[in-house]
Amino acid sequence: MTIDLWNDLLDCLDLTAVDEHVFEGRSQRLEYRRLFGGQLLAQFAGAASRSVTGKELKSLHAQFLREGRTGEPVRYEAEVPQQGRTFATVRLTARQQHGVIAVANAGLHTWEEGPDRQTAGTPAALPGPERRVDLALLPWESRAASDLDTEKAEPAVHELWTRIPAAPRAAAPALLSYATDLTPIGTALRPVAGVTQADAGTVFVSAVTAHTVWFHRPFATGRWLLLRQHSPLAAHGRCFGRGDVLTEEGELLASFAQEALLRFV
Repeated sequence: MTIDLWNDLLDCLDLTAVDEHVFEGRSQRLEYRRLFGGQLLAQFAGAASRSVTGKELKSLHAQFLREGRTGEPVRYEAEVPQQGRTFATVRLTARQQHGVIAVANAGLHTWEEGPDRQTAGTPAALPGPERRVDLALLPWESRAASDLDTEKAEPAVHELWTRIPAAPRAAAPALLSYATDLTPIGTALRPVAGVTQADAGTVFVSAVTAHTVWFHRPFATGRWLLLRQHSPLAAHGRCFGRGDVLTEEGELLASFAQEALLRFV
C-alpha cells in the first residue's frame, strides 16, 4: 500500500488531548528503523503550543534520550512552570511503553512591535528544477545547489531549499522543526572523503542527541525557504551543526542547532 506521506505527517501533528496537559500523537508510517527525530520535534512543538494560549512558539530545545519505536504512539506530558503576560515556558516529556524517549523545553512569546534588523546575507538564487533532491523523509519538493552526499572531501556547508506545502498557520513551527532535523549530520560528513550517509551502520553510526530551533518571526508555509547550514565541529564521537532559515528575499525566519553522535566503527 502506498502511503501519502504528507497527509500522514499532518495526521501525526493532530494530537489527541488525553488530559489538560497530556497529549498523544500517532507515529509516522515510515520504512525507517526508529522514530524520526523530526516527528518528535514537530509533536513537541504542537504540544507546547496547545499548552499555552495567546502566545507563539519562540524556541524549542529537545534532548533525545533513547530510540523511539515505530508503529507505537507517543504520549506528551506538559508542565507550565512559568506563564506571564508575554512569555511562557513549557516542559515536555515524551513517553512510549518502554519509558521516556525524549524531553524538551519550549519558550513562547506574544509577538511585539519594536526595532527590526538582521545581518544574515541575502541568499543566492533558488536552484532550478534540475537540482531537485529526493529526501525520503521530507514529503515535499526540495532543491540543492550542491550534493549533500559526496565522495569528495568538501566544505562542511550545505544549502537546502525546501517548500513545505500550504498548511494551517498553527502548524508552521512544527513543520519547520521537522524539516531542520534531517540534514545536519550529512553536512558534518561532507569533509570526510569516501564516506556518505549511505554508509550509516557500516562505516559509522549516528543519532541525534539534542536539537534546538529558535523562531524569530511569524511565518506561513507554502513558499520556498532556504536552510543554510554548516558544521563547525566533529570530534570525540560527536558532531555539531547550526543553520538559519531564510526566505528567497533574505528574511531570517528561524535558526537551529544540532548535536549528534557520530561514531566511526
